[in-house]
Amino acid sequence: MLEDKDIEKLVEVFATKQDLKEAVSNLSTKDDFNNLLTSVDAYAKKADTYFQEMVMLGHKVDRHEKWIQLIADKLDLKLEY
Repeated sequence: MLEDKDIEKLVEVFATKQDLKEAVSNLSTKDDFNNLLTSVDAYAKKADTYFQEMVMLGHKVDRHEKWIQLIADKLDLKLEY
C-alpha cells in the first residue's frame, strides 16, 4: 500500500492540473506565429531593398570612377590611389 511519502514523491514528479493549465496558457498561438512571420517578411523585404540599393550605388561609383579616369587621361594627369 502507498504511504504518504510515496504519494508526496509522485506529486513532485507528475504535473498537477494547475501546472498543465499554466503550461497551456503560456503556449504560442497561431496569431502569435502569424505576427512573427509578418514581421520577418517585412524585415526581409527591407533588407532586399537595401541590398539592391547598395548594388546600384556600387555600379554608380564604378561609373564615376571610370569617368574620372577618362578625364584624367584626357588632361594627362596621373591619379594616385
